[in-house]
Amino acid sequence: MKKIAIIGLGYVGLPLAVKLSKYFDVLGFDLNNKRVNEINNGNDSTKEVSCKELNQSLNGSLKVSDHKNDLKSCNIFIVTVPTPVTEKKKPDFKPLLIACRMIAKFMEKKSIIVFESTVYPGATEEICGKEIERISKLKLHIDFYIGYSPERVNPGDKFHTIDKITKVISADTKKVEKILFEVYSKLTSGNIFVAKNIKVAEASKVIENSQRDINIAFMNEIAKICQKLDISVHDVLDASKTKWNFLSFYPGLVGGHCIGVDPFYLATKAKEVGIEPKVILSGRKTNDEMSYFVASLINKNLKNKSNILILGLTFKENVPDLRNSKVFDLIHFFALKDHKISVYDPYIKEYESREFKFKELGKIKKEKFDSIILAVSHKTFNKLETKTINNMLTKRGFIFDVVGFWRNRKNKFRNYLSL
Repeated sequence: MKKIAIIGLGYVGLPLAVKLSKYFDVLGFDLNNKRVNEINNGNDSTKEVSCKELNQSLNGSLKVSDHKNDLKSCNIFIVTVPTPVTEKKKPDFKPLLIACRMIAKFMEKKSIIVFESTVYPGATEEICGKEIERISKLKLHIDFYIGYSPERVNPGDKFHTIDKITKVISADTKKVEKILFEVYSKLTSGNIFVAKNIKVAEASKVIENSQRDINIAFMNEIAKICQKLDISVHDVLDASKTKWNFLSFYPGLVGGHCIGVDPFYLATKAKEVGIEPKVILSGRKTNDEMSYFVASLINKNLKNKSNILILGLTFKENVPDLRNSKVFDLIHFFALKDHKISVYDPYIKEYESREFKFKELGKIKKEKFDSIILAVSHKTFNKLETKTINNMLTKRGFIFDVVGFWRNRKNKFRNYLSL
C-alpha cells in the first residue's frame, strides 16, 4: 500500500484522514486554500477533530495540501465531497465530478477510488466510474477499481464517531473488497459490514437518511394535529414512548446537508425507474413547510413590529454549520412581517444580514424582547439561567421553545410556549 488520499476535508474527510493517519501515510486534500491553511495551523473550524489530535497527526503521517501534484504519490483515493441538490431539487454531481476528473489526471494504473459521498444507487459506477474512465483513458474494473463506503458522520456527536460505528463497505472486485476491509478495519476494530455490491451499499445510505426524514415528518404532522387539539405533542410522545416498540422521533426543523437533501437523490432514481416516490416527497414537503408553520404560530402571539430574539442559527445543535438551516426561514418570515430580529448563536462568531442583527450574549442580556425563540438546542443554552431569561422578556413577552429543550423548567418561565 503506497499512500491514501482523502479528497475533501470537511465534517467527513478530516476526521477520516486523522484516524487513518494513525495506521497509514495519508494525504488530506482540499481545493479550499483557506481550509488547508487552517488545518495546517492545527485548527478545525467544524469542531469535529480536537486541536490535540489534529496536531499529533500533522506531526505524524498526515500531510494536508491543496496542490494537485501531491495526488501523484497516492494509489488509494477516498472521496468525501458534498453531494448537494440544485434549486430544482435534482442531484448536483458537480463536486463529485470535479473530484473524479482531478483524480483521473493524476492517478496511476491499478489505483482504487472509494466514494463515501451520499448518492443514489448506481451513481458510483454509472457517473463517477465512467467519468474517471473518460478522462484517464483507463478501463474501469481492469486498469483502476472503485468502491463505495457510505459516511455515517453525525456532526456534533462525540459518541458515534467513525471508530465506534459499523462501517459498510463494497467494491467492484473481491480483491479490492479485501483491501478496503483491511483499511477500514483499522478504524473500527473489525466492525465492518460487507455489502453484496456497490448499489446495495449506495441504497443503504440514502435509505438511512430518507427514513429519518420521513419519521420526523410524521412527528411534524402529529405536532400540527396536536396544536389544533390544544394538547402538547411532547406530552403525547411522553405517553406513547412508554410502549416497548414505539420509535422515538421528535418534531422540529429539518435542515442541513444530509437529511434535508438526500431524499431527493432517492426520489430522482425512483422516478427514473418508474416509481412515484410519494412517501419520500411528502415527507420532504412536510418538513420544508414546518418552519413556516412554527413562524405562524409564534406570529399569532406577537404585536406589530415586535422585538424578537432567536437563539440558534445553525442547522442543528452543537455544530457551527449553517448550511440549509431552516432558522433562516423563520427569520425571513418575521422580516416580512416587519419585526425587529436579533440572533445569538455561541457556535457562530459573526454574521451579517439585512434581515437581522447578530449579537453577543452580553448585549442581549441587557435588552427586552417580546419573544425569545429557542430555535436550536445547543447544550450551552441550558446554562442560561431562568431568571436571566425572564428578565429579558417584556411584560407580555413569551418564550417559544421549538424543540422542547427547556420543557423541564417550563413552569419557572413567565410565559412558555412550545409545540
